[in-house]
Amino acid sequence: MKAMAFVGFKKSGKTTTVEAVAKVLKEKGYRVVIAKSMHVDFDREGTDTWRFSKVADAVLVRAHDTDALLFKAKDINALLSMVSADVMLLEGFKGIKHVPKVICAKSEEEVKELNDGLAVAVSGVIASKGIKEIDGLPVIDATKEPEKLAELVLKRGFMLPNIDCGLCGFNCAEMARLIVRGEKSVNDCVVLSSRPKVTIKIDGQVLPLKDWVQELVEKTIKGMLSAMKGYREGKKIEIVIRE
Repeated sequence: MKAMAFVGFKKSGKTTTVEAVAKVLKEKGYRVVIAKSMHVDFDREGTDTWRFSKVADAVLVRAHDTDALLFKAKDINALLSMVSADVMLLEGFKGIKHVPKVICAKSEEEVKELNDGLAVAVSGVIASKGIKEIDGLPVIDATKEPEKLAELVLKRGFMLPNIDCGLCGFNCAEMARLIVRGEKSVNDCVVLSSRPKVTIKIDGQVLPLKDWVQELVEKTIKGMLSAMKGYREGKKIEIVIRE
């Protein structure tokens, strides 16, 4: 899955930029998911859904204008594992370290403050000022050249597993910066490029597993099945758990 985070301070043009890029990608036939980070409470205290969420693991909401699934993800991996798409656009998530970023800014100072080595371009309000480049990053106006930004997402977007397994010799943040600089590629991520012995999928989405976890699952399952009639060593094992 291709992924790109659009980061910036308030009123920097993030929403306009993401909306323009998503529209182009949808017109090209890609399945697009947008993830938004908010700094306010989504489910306000005292509402019906807030009360339900206190006694349930998840709350399904059916409204006239939309449907929603409300739940508490323990971390960003758990949240993003719920998604199956060709492209994910993240609005906000300034602290995310395993995907590349487009910085949406109002000034060059904001670009410098937000650039953590993962930026591939600049957009937002500053792009309307006629600036073409900031610190080596191309400045692209999403209101005039959304196709150019969309192509950038398809060409340079990626998402590392964010499990810091160390098998490549780096953590995911370090590897992401190397990929952005062109010194490494996604194929250098051992987890993404290798064929794992054990694959676990949740609603069709692969759950990244470190080697020792794969080995633990493999030995545990084989150990339990070895005493059962019909078990044959060396065969493919498939286990499906439906809730």
